[in-house]
Amino acid sequence: MKIVSFGECMLELSRSADGEAKLRFGGDTFNTALYLARLGVKVRYATALGADVWSQEMKAAWAEEGVDLDLVLTDPHRLPGLYAIRTGAAGERTFSYWRETSAARNFFRLPGSEQALAAMAEADLLYVSGISLSLFDDADRAQLQAVARTVRDRGGDVAFDPNYRPRNWASADEARRVIADFAPLVTVALPTFEDEAALHGDATPEATAERWRSHGAREVVVKLGPDGALLADDSGLHHIATAPVDPVDTTGAGDSFNAGYLHARLSRQDAPSAVRAGHALARRVIRYPGAIIPR
Repeated sequence: MKIVSFGECMLELSRSADGEAKLRFGGDTFNTALYLARLGVKVRYATALGADVWSQEMKAAWAEEGVDLDLVLTDPHRLPGLYAIRTGAAGERTFSYWRETSAARNFFRLPGSEQALAAMAEADLLYVSGISLSLFDDADRAQLQAVARTVRDRGGDVAFDPNYRPRNWASADEARRVIADFAPLVTVALPTFEDEAALHGDATPEATAERWRSHGAREVVVKLGPDGALLADDSGLHHIATAPVDPVDTTGAGDSFNAGYLHARLSRQDAPSAVRAGHALARRVIRYPGAIIPR
């Protein structure tokens, strides 16, 4: 199967328990791609990086992890984005970003982008997030929508995590409009209830699930953090609990859950089993600092 994840990977600056600064890399759709690769899935990551030493180090690390790089474009005039994580006592995190002129934002204007988009359109599974959408203007997003439409029309899956981050959007109205435009192309929706409540005012996870099903998603998994997840599909609504864990850092929780879920579904497991697989991987990841844990 052809699996493509699309978005941006950035340099990640965090502080360890002893106060030492750590420089790693991460980004929501990349994190999911990496964990899919660790689970044995052949996955291509579509993005753009610079020609600088940091970009070269990132690509070398990705290749070592088994992520396919043939859809990684190069912008010699730009650098990767950077984000810093501050982690609270309960493992909850806040982010600061420096990404306005990152290479990834120029993806659709770079040499090789037409070929990359054509390859993405041949995917059996295309994975995109709301953060991916927030990077681009409407003209660029229209090209991504065309790719997603081709994937869905060919019988493939378009998996989408809205991953709403207010700072990434000019306004909540813009975020709602852009996500609503993309939503009818989604076959597998992986929202987080906290994000959906903030963006749409959803009172319950059921409301979130109903909205995504009404857009046409075949499967919806509403992530509920320590309360598990709500699965909605043709068989109805199913709440699936997760085991308690004391988190060190929840940075990669949703991204790793998505990888565990998608891997299980690609392996022909049923949806409830896939939710449990997502929970199991996320529980491992949040026991470590940073989005990407040691192998």
